[in-house]
Amino acid sequence: MKLISVIAAQGDVEEHVLMAKRALEELGMEGNVIATIRKEDVAKSDAIILPGGESTTISKLIHKASIAEEIKKAAKEGKPVMGTCAGSILLAKHGDEQIERTKTKLLELMDIWVKRNAFGRQRESFQTTLNIKGIGEFEAVFIRAPAIIKAGDNVEILATLDDYIVAAQQDNIIALTFHPELTDDTKLHKYFLELLLK
Repeated sequence: MKLISVIAAQGDVEEHVLMAKRALEELGMEGNVIATIRKEDVAKSDAIILPGGESTTISKLIHKASIAEEIKKAAKEGKPVMGTCAGSILLAKHGDEQIERTKTKLLELMDIWVKRNAFGRQRESFQTTLNIKGIGEFEAVFIRAPAIIKAGDNVEILATLDDYIVAAQQDNIIALTFHPELTDDTKLHKYFLELLLK
């Protein structure tokens, strides 16, 4: 039985739990999905989801709870890790001046450069259809969304919008700058959980 942990620091934690449960069911996989910020839960997880919220706050909380190192360890062991919205910022190796100014500690797991609030104040929240590589069309919800402005050669670009990268994958790690948990579509959660089978 696989254990999937949704890091309960901030953001749409419950929505991610529900989507991951639905995705497991639809895939016919056995698994348990929990919302947690406990080091021991994260240490024994088979897959980890890092929801959105405010990246500086999440960073402080995961370091305070001593789970940042557990997430890094899991990723290095090849366990699937997915970050959405602000969670995607934390996966990056490189941040913009806003991230540097707030001294946000990044997990540095993906060779990507991220920019906070990339789509500007005018487009604080919007919904659009993305064409995601290997998945197809997906109705994505963006809320004060960051963007990936550059990716290393070892990073696969899954989707773009307005010249920005909005979905990327590096081996077992996935960064989505939008909120897949705020839709009824389980495709991205299924794609993520299928990494457990590889």
